[in-house]
Formats: sequence, C-alpha cells, structure tokens
Amino acid sequence: MPTFTKRISCAYFGLAIAALFAIVVAQPAQAQSVETSFFLTSIGIGNGGNLGGLAGADNYCQTLAQAAGAGANASGVKIWRAYLSTQAADGQPAVNARDRIGKGPWQNSKGVVIAKDVTELHGANNLTKQTALSEKGDIINGRGDTPNRHDVLTGSQPDGTAFAAGDDRTCKNWTSSTQGSAMVGHSDRIGLRDDDASKSWNSSHPSRGPDGGCSQADLKSTGGDGLLYCFAAN
Repeated sequence: MPTFTKRISCAYFGLAIAALFAIVVAQPAQAQSVETSFFLTSIGIGNGGNLGGLAGADNYCQTLAQAAGAGANASGVKIWRAYLSTQAADGQPAVNARDRIGKGPWQNSKGVVIAKDVTELHGANNLTKQTALSEKGDIINGRGDTPNRHDVLTGSQPDGTAFAAGDDRTCKNWTSSTQGSAMVGHSDRIGLRDDDASKSWNSSHPSRGPDGGCSQADLKSTGGDGLLYCFAAN
C-alpha cells in the first residue's frame, strides 16, 4: 500500500503534468513576422459575402495583421488590402483586385516569397496549400481535409481584373449575405477536375447555395468559409 508521502508525490506529479499540458495547449500558433506581407485569413468575417464592402474587408485584413504582429515594420505602418474586385454599379466604376495590393514582392510568415510582382502573382506564382499560410502561420484545410475550407473570396478573373457588369460575381460588391454570387479561388490549387479553373488560386467557380449564394452557409457548402487573401500594399 502506498505511503502517505508517495501519495502526495504522485498528486504533485499529476498536477505538474496537468499544468504543463495547459501551457502547451495555450501556446498560440506561430505569429507573423514583421516582414510578412501576405496571408490567408484563418477565419472569415462570418457574414457570408457581406464584408462591409472593400473598406470592411481591408479593415479586417489590417486588424488581423496587427493582432499577429505584422501591422508594421521598420519603415512604418503597413497598409493591408484584401484581394477583392468589385463590378461597375450605381455609377461607380469597377475595381480590379490586382490594382489594390501594391507592387510586391510578397512573402508569408516563414519568409517564403509568394510572388515577386503583380505579373508573377497572376502567372507562375508560388502560392500553394503549404505557402498560403494564415495570419497565425497555419496551413488552411484544403480538399480532402475536414472541413474543406479552400474556397477564397476574390470576385476576380484569372488575371486579377473585375468581371463586367451583369452576372453578379461579388455578392453585390461585398454587401450581400443572401442573394448573389461570389467568384472564389482554391487556396490549395485542387478541385474536382484536372483543369485550369480547379487549380486557380483566384478564379475557380462562383458560390452557390439554397440561401441565394452569398450566405455563410452557402459558402461553407462548397468548401469555403468566407476567407480572404490579404496583401501588404506598401
């Protein structure tokens, strides 16, 4: 039969292990470095395609970047922009995602360069499931993972330009969480087919679903979560 001293020792050992486990679990994921200039949001805003317009999406990128330690560098405060296009509507011209994100180069939290400039970004870039890290430095679930979250909102054509007015491809310029549709890209470059669209990081297919196409549930139903690409524009 264990002695009283042994019982006390075992109790303290158990408490020590529990405390160590709690510390490990509580450790945050790898944060971005001050040189980080690109990330994929770990979660969406949560309101489907209604991001509060471009301004709301940009603010979301800025907020996540600052919280992760990538809001500034030695040169000053970084200006973070969401990679989103809008379509011409209500007398306002279209906005191209490629024109909003600066000149590059862009790198993730591990210092891996995604693309050296806008041309390479929309050509032979280095954006993959392993390099499209979140603001926490994590890999985002792709096809084959549960849940699949590889659909990223862009509203853009493969060259980073906006769609013509007509068929909605931007959830009413990022203000609708019901009716409409949003063009999404695949962050893991994998889809249902072996074609360019399925492998496209920014222009794979429009959103769809029973709620109208732009609800959070609709985005999740096709393998998304309302995620955004964020780029430092300066």
